[in-house]
Amino acid sequence: MRRNTRRRSKTARRAIVATAALALGAGGLVTVNMYASADAGGSQHSDSRGRALSARASTIDCPDVGRRLSAVPQRAKAEVDRELALLDKQVAEAYQRLAGSQRAIQQDAGFAQNAIMGPLKDKRTATIDRISIAIGRVAATPQGLDGLATCTLKEQSGGGQGGNQGGGQGGGQGQKGNGPVAADFVDITRVQPNVRTPRPARSASKGLFTTACGVNANKLYNTDNVIVAPGVSNGAHHTHDYVGNQANNAFADNNTFAGGRTTCQNQGDKSTYYWPVLRLQDGTREFDADQQGGGAEGNTGRILTAKKVTLEYVGNPRGKVVAMPRFLRIITGDAKAFSNGTANANASWSCTGFENRQLKDKYPICPQGSDVVRTAKFQSCWDGKNADSANHRSHVAFTDADGRCPKGFVAIPQLVQRLVYDVDAPSLKDNGKTRPFFAVDGFPEQLHKPVTDHGDFINVFDERVMNQMVRCINTGRTCR
Repeated sequence: MRRNTRRRSKTARRAIVATAALALGAGGLVTVNMYASADAGGSQHSDSRGRALSARASTIDCPDVGRRLSAVPQRAKAEVDRELALLDKQVAEAYQRLAGSQRAIQQDAGFAQNAIMGPLKDKRTATIDRISIAIGRVAATPQGLDGLATCTLKEQSGGGQGGNQGGGQGGGQGQKGNGPVAADFVDITRVQPNVRTPRPARSASKGLFTTACGVNANKLYNTDNVIVAPGVSNGAHHTHDYVGNQANNAFADNNTFAGGRTTCQNQGDKSTYYWPVLRLQDGTREFDADQQGGGAEGNTGRILTAKKVTLEYVGNPRGKVVAMPRFLRIITGDAKAFSNGTANANASWSCTGFENRQLKDKYPICPQGSDVVRTAKFQSCWDGKNADSANHRSHVAFTDADGRCPKGFVAIPQLVQRLVYDVDAPSLKDNGKTRPFFAVDGFPEQLHKPVTDHGDFINVFDERVMNQMVRCINTGRTCR
């Protein structure tokens, strides 16, 4: 009996050493199976529950405070936006510390909670208090925000060991170890057709308006997010592609956009269209390899430029559409869907020739001759009053399954954004060594999950051109 115990202890020690070696080999950044358990007899740590948690946990899950703020007074908005951006920064920094602390966690099962999660809660508590105070100065103090300070360690589901050994350098095995993993990919030919289109009513607006704005061939990139974090550099913590308005950065306001240049062929469209870049994890050191939002936050590899970008505006299957207000802001999808849940996940992945099969939580493996496709269908119902809202969602909505807008909302032209990429299918059996993984940029703690893909749009159409669009769609024509 004693011999068996010694054997188990020796095996456990070897597992711990092997995991530590992996951590060192990946530059101290791994997430899948991030923490090694102690030996079977529990001789190293007394807190077995803590060991079990650390053996499973791989990222940090925090309540999204911004989603709870449906109304923020204009006089408090700038301060609240800055504090919300600070919450994102705090989570990103805590995740990076978690990812670089394997050895300490292996030695002390309580390290993650005491040294990372506890201080994170303290920082979030102070920041959330400042948000409540800022709003309370000019309106009723929001209730219940204090319960959003606590974050948890979230398990990396379905990851196995794949994708956590190469550190994203040369082997294509995960962006500095924080994803994706082989389980994040699926063969598109094994997916059943799942696209459903509502039957249009006789009064439907069946027209189509297309605007051509290029593919970001001029390589306008930044890690800002002027909608969610105006006035805050690196508010996105990941890199965006931009087409259309070329003045887009964290400090752009409506006047900036109105005076900006555009890549759109129709100069009456100065709208800004942006999305997180797609990267190939082939070991390339991009221009941002050492920068925040880039390699310093786990977004590594060669940035892929889409071979084709299609921006189409379509009508409503139940009736006519009205013009969008100028400077309307819409976000579709959720950059934090891995931790927030999929309620707002909306962007889809597919392959050319298979676009009746759309994926939200997997990257597609496309057959030879087929390209990867990212599709984002934006909200097409507007509250008739607001160009934005505090949580950047409440002022717009999706139709129901039959194409009807919610009560109090009116139908507007729906932006359908389609991005096509010429990228080889990765090799899953060897974790991307032969052909590297690709992944969308994201907040570091979101592990580059495909479900976090999203798109952003600000309407800066000339009023005359917007009215042309509406007439085109409502009369059933195709216009370019």
